[in-house]
Amino acid sequence: MRSPRRCSRNGCPRQAVATLTYVYNESTAVVGPLAAFAEPHTYDLCEPHARSLTAPRGWDVVRHEGEFEPPPPTTDDLVALAEAVREAARPVAPRPPEGNETPNSTPQTGRRGHLRVIPPNH
Repeated sequence: MRSPRRCSRNGCPRQAVATLTYVYNESTAVVGPLAAFAEPHTYDLCEPHARSLTAPRGWDVVRHEGEFEPPPPTTDDLVALAEAVREAARPVAPRPPEGNETPNSTPQTGRRGHLRVIPPNH
């Protein structure tokens, strides 16, 4: 599952709930609900930073007046999580008894897409 988008402000670990866009030809900063996708030249902000944003002198700030809410998980996130759970629940082939290992044998890891299942160390 991919991680949620984080606030673009340096050092801020909070989850983003708003998107900041600058309209340079109108000297306006627009803070609205979180965009569906991260776009170049926009900035994701957490709620405290979205509410406290100020613009340079002579610029206007247009701010969303409603509640900023984190986006719901996407279908892709839910499908990836379900596949990871199914893969982790699959039975593991029995390990050969100790002493029958070959010198170059290494523990096997499962990989599916961007997810990886790592077996516990014994």
